[in-house]
Amino acid sequence: MTRIALITGAGSGIGFEAARLLARDCITVVLVGRRQEELYKAEATVCADGGKALAIAADITRADDVTRVLDRVHAELGPVDILVNNAGSASSVLNPQWLPHDEWRQVLDVNLTAVFQLTQAVLPDMLGRDGGTIVTVSSLAAVNPNLLGGAAYGAAKAGVRNFMTFLHNTFRNQGLRAITVLPGETDTPILDNRARPPAAVERAHMLQPQDVAEAIHLAITLPPRVVLQEIVVAPTRQRDTSADLEISRWAGAPAEAAPQD
Repeated sequence: MTRIALITGAGSGIGFEAARLLARDCITVVLVGRRQEELYKAEATVCADGGKALAIAADITRADDVTRVLDRVHAELGPVDILVNNAGSASSVLNPQWLPHDEWRQVLDVNLTAVFQLTQAVLPDMLGRDGGTIVTVSSLAAVNPNLLGGAAYGAAKAGVRNFMTFLHNTFRNQGLRAITVLPGETDTPILDNRARPPAAVERAHMLQPQDVAEAIHLAITLPPRVVLQEIVVAPTRQRDTSADLEISRWAGAPAEAAPQD
């Protein structure tokens, strides 16, 4: 029987690369994201490679959108076997001194609340059949938070790491594999929104989306008796981020608070 994997943030980057790998293993992939055009392109690529895909645009921070996605998947494909929580968002203001409350809430909604809502939605499928796999892409910002990712991002990524550990401790004997992937700096579009977007020469030594996707693929395709509870994926070379941290410290600061040249 063909397995079904629901992947968020699947229109590009890590989510798209993970979808391609899973589809090559005859897993039907449900591609979820905000931008329908990107999802259709991703769907076409997967299908051109011989895989099966279904693209559904949705705002996963909205509970009614999550319900709509699951209703459609159940109606057209069947129960969800695999959930990959990959969608992510970071604030433009990194320092909690200046961080607007609405940016804090938005980052937690995407990176934490949406993971809870999707997990809650698929648990009946998985626990009802004594097995399933949930992979959540957290970040090394969960264990070493700093101004690169910002206060909200680090807190949210630590939150999902905690939540996945809770799932592991609570449901492992019911066949649920709960897996956290903690990547270091990865060359994805989220870097373009940083206070100082890294230059191309810096990005060349970072993780690439396919690197993290390979870790996700490995965790999912190992036998059900095996769970890789946490996977740290880090670039071999550690770049100097001191200039980034200093610029990030003052992003969003009022004019009177910022250092004077």
